[in-house]
Amino acid sequence: MCRKVGITRQNYYARRKARQRRGVDAELVVALVIAERKIQPRLGTRKLHFMLKGELVKEGILLGRDRFLEVLRQAGLLLEPKPAEYPCTTHSQHSLPVFRNRIKGLAVSQPNEVWVGDLTYVRTAMGFLFLALLTDKVSRKVVGYHCGDTLAAGGCLAALKNALAELPAGATPIHHSDQGTQYCCHEYVNWVVAHGLSVSMTETDHCAENALAERMNGILKSEYGLGGEFKTKAGAHLAVAQAVHLYNNRRPHTALGYRTPQEAHSLAA
Repeated sequence: MCRKVGITRQNYYARRKARQRRGVDAELVVALVIAERKIQPRLGTRKLHFMLKGELVKEGILLGRDRFLEVLRQAGLLLEPKPAEYPCTTHSQHSLPVFRNRIKGLAVSQPNEVWVGDLTYVRTAMGFLFLALLTDKVSRKVVGYHCGDTLAAGGCLAALKNALAELPAGATPIHHSDQGTQYCCHEYVNWVVAHGLSVSMTETDHCAENALAERMNGILKSEYGLGGEFKTKAGAHLAVAQAVHLYNNRRPHTALGYRTPQEAHSLAA
């Protein structure tokens, strides 16, 4: 005859205490995630788990990534994917000189060996702004940027000057970009060469051969709100400055061992 085994009073209260503790733990996790999402609204679950792990340990909470994911799911805090937009900012049908791809298959291990450049747009109710970015291939840091009203080469040149101002003496990165007129024009190329940088460009598949730059555009738009529409250009300029600062100094990067780009850039330097 099968006998039903009952639960002891001690076990009952121990389990109830554990359930209550899990509830309190989940409340703290949710509060910490909401606080961080106010600063970085599109930061993903893995990076949040890494960033908050130390604070949770201080509270005596050991929470694995799967449980962390489940807490966020139950609280409705998982991110919904956003549709990608790829406007055309590259005009490569021109008669200006182009350069070969010097970084294809090249192994790089230190910051300021390769900079990648790209140009994207920011939408406002008052018209488009165009954001020129230069990103270090190893540290992923945005080393230079400029947001302006036109697609003219002046914006890309301003981003380049911004990056060169912080370049350590003796460093000569390869400058890699697509074949857009902004990067091929004589004024821009002359500035690159005059400061000892080599010129490299995509040759066939522009997106694939400049994947890091494309990825940077996506991160700033999807995680830092630059993919939306701003009411004013002044507001957009402020948002761009804040996005670049947060990305460089606060966003842990999986490929960098969860260091921020600024930490990786400074550590290697």
